[in-house]
Amino acid sequence: GISPNFAPNHLLSMTNEICLLYNDSVKSKNIKLENTITSELTVNCDINMTKTVIRNLISNAIKFTGKQGTILISALQKENIIEVHVSDTGVGISAQAIPNLFRIDKSLSTDGTEHEKGTGLGLLLCKELIEKHGGRIWIESELGKGSTVKFTLKSI
Repeated sequence: GISPNFAPNHLLSMTNEICLLYNDSVKSKNIKLENTITSELTVNCDINMTKTVIRNLISNAIKFTGKQGTILISALQKENIIEVHVSDTGVGISAQAIPNLFRIDKSLSTDGTEHEKGTGLGLLLCKELIEKHGGRIWIESELGKGSTVKFTLKSI
């Protein structure tokens, strides 16, 4: 496998750059995409791998959030770890379904609110990339209320 090329990266500029890529998608669904990450948060990460994870999570959030929904990107520092959250007001995931989202043998793609298609491999890739960084990734969700995907990276 490929090893991460660790370097200090500003979390805010990385997430802002990715948010810009989704300007059209959020406009077409009238979704509010909000980034509340503060400028001083610096993560020790492989920039391309980390951007891939963030892109996947935002793209999923857009897919499963209906019109007029909200997606919030936030982060908090806990000692030498930064926990990044991507929350949405989307369709949510049942407690039974959450464990299967990270298993290759149970991988299934669910259509989005506007019948967008997915591969079902996005979260498996995210898990692999975050674990290469020594971090972890998990989901908290309530059916009908939305989901929050959280992952950790080392801070500088």
